[in-house]
Amino acid sequence: MKKTTIIIGFFGLMTAAAVVSSCSGKRSPGKIYMPDMTYSRAYETYAPRDSSIFTTDQDKRGDEIYYDNKPVHGTIKRGELFPYTLPNDTTGYKMSASVKNPLADLTTAEMTETQRIFNINCAVCHGAKGEGNGPVAAKVAGVANLTGGVYVTMADGTMFHSITYGKGVMGSYASQVSRKQRWELVKYIRTLQPKAEANPVAAADTTAKKG
Repeated sequence: MKKTTIIIGFFGLMTAAAVVSSCSGKRSPGKIYMPDMTYSRAYETYAPRDSSIFTTDQDKRGDEIYYDNKPVHGTIKRGELFPYTLPNDTTGYKMSASVKNPLADLTTAEMTETQRIFNINCAVCHGAKGEGNGPVAAKVAGVANLTGGVYVTMADGTMFHSITYGKGVMGSYASQVSRKQRWELVKYIRTLQPKAEANPVAAADTTAKKG
């Protein structure tokens, strides 16, 4: 009986200690029973890995743990616009004319921010007003005047295509500005341009058919 009382007392003392330990602070979770489940061992995307264990070479699958840092093909991050899938070739450039700008009219705040993005990335060549007279234009032949000529009537999708892949002396800006920012830049460039007039050739063709 005495031995039983001692054992019961011991377990009672341990239980009380555990309760006191777990309730020692309102912000403390107390003792962790399974730390591997509490603290994830997941790897950060760009964190360095032990090359003797991990590999990014698909041919070494099985011998080492294959880990591809790139997102799963076809996935997009939350809030991102749908991918632009037209290829960077003559066919893709022609097809881009049918792609509509997915954005509605920009708010005043969005327009102000897009102007800032334009001044950082585009004005150095195209000029602050898009007239092709930026500080670098004198040293680079063929800088486009976005306020006249073919650029006024150019489709939004074609302009986006050119910003994405580059065109002529201009390189791609896909890494500098996000997909949404590229569409916003197209919206902003429209504010620098005069309104496009009706195509006189199309009007003449219509009249000829009626006769």
